Amino acid sequence: MTAFRRLWLAQTVSLLGDFVALFAVQVAIVFRMHGSASDIAGVFIASLAPSVVLGPVAGMFADRWDPRRTMITSDVARGALVLLLTCAVTVPQICAISFAVSCFSSFFAPARAITLPLLVPPDLLLAANARMQQSMQLVRIASPAVASALVLAFGERICYVADSATFFCSVLLLASLRYHRPANRAPPRPVFRDLAAGFGFLFTDPRFSFVVFSMTAGTFAAGCFGALTPVYVRDVLHRGPSLLGMIGMLIAAGTVAGSGLLSKYARRRDPRRLIGCGMVAVGASILLIAAEPTQAEALMGSAGMGLGVAVVVLAAVVMLQGETPPELRGRVSAAAAALTSLAQLAATLLSAIWATHLGIRGVFALSAALLFAIGAYGLLRSTNKMSYDRAKDSPCHNQNRT
Repeated sequence: MTAFRRLWLAQTVSLLGDFVALFAVQVAIVFRMHGSASDIAGVFIASLAPSVVLGPVAGMFADRWDPRRTMITSDVARGALVLLLTCAVTVPQICAISFAVSCFSSFFAPARAITLPLLVPPDLLLAANARMQQSMQLVRIASPAVASALVLAFGERICYVADSATFFCSVLLLASLRYHRPANRAPPRPVFRDLAAGFGFLFTDPRFSFVVFSMTAGTFAAGCFGALTPVYVRDVLHRGPSLLGMIGMLIAAGTVAGSGLLSKYARRRDPRRLIGCGMVAVGASILLIAAEPTQAEALMGSAGMGLGVAVVVLAAVVMLQGETPPELRGRVSAAAAALTSLAQLAATLLSAIWATHLGIRGVFALSAALLFAIGAYGLLRSTNKMSYDRAKDSPCHNQNRT
């Protein structure tokens, strides 16, 4: 088994456990503790906050430490912490444990971002990320059925035990990874300068500033849609949980299809152009759902949204992994994750407020407009760059230089 397949399998097994445990947490809060929507939101915020606050610090240390050992340590800690959920009897306890697990996840993510380019040649990064994205979405589709069967047969606590077991399976696979990482010979810098390096790189390089801005704004717009979709299904479409589940499945299925198409046909495309096209596709899908409040349009828009999300995420991730200097990969990936997590939090908090003034369809239309604007800007920049490159390579330009 190749080193990449070990990393991919470790990630897939761990993700299955995570989604199963998330389902069990929702079951425990809603049915056993009789919690409210704000309790679910509290767990969501507790899971995202470490990425925003701790993520940049974790990225800095991930660049200094051995990434394989960092991932193994993170998985061991998370495997132990998840078992504490079997003893949790209140929502604050679940929030505290979720926060602690996410703290260690903040170290795992940048270490994985450092490792993948060490295992895969640059021209295969897109295909490798596409496979990992497809696996994540397939696991997301399959996990509710697996979790439901476990909960019905044994209760929700068995899901936490299963999640813990997947972390230790991941440890065994990661322990067998072998790769060569070039030594970082740069002299150590003060902590605060190292900490700011990831954000500085993203915001000062025009190529990456557009990518991170697109990811952040796109996450915010998609987050507004995701936060309001359950209420949209209930109050606008007058449907039940089955349609909500179908929407989630079609978004995931669209992402799987988009990942496969992108890895096959778009290896040498300009990432900024791909991001622009993906943003326009997601915006058009959300606008379709807002303009035509019917079940058919909701399902069509969900599939289209999944396709667009796959294009945006994969193009951005491949550019960040492939073009970031190796000594900065941990900090840059953690900084990007912190910004997108902050956008998710902001969308969760603001979407409900905006919906009271604009209506749910109004918020969807506003999200679509934001995505269209970003997509058009990305396509314009890509077109201008292509025109400049053609002019630079033309015979007339070369004669003028001589």
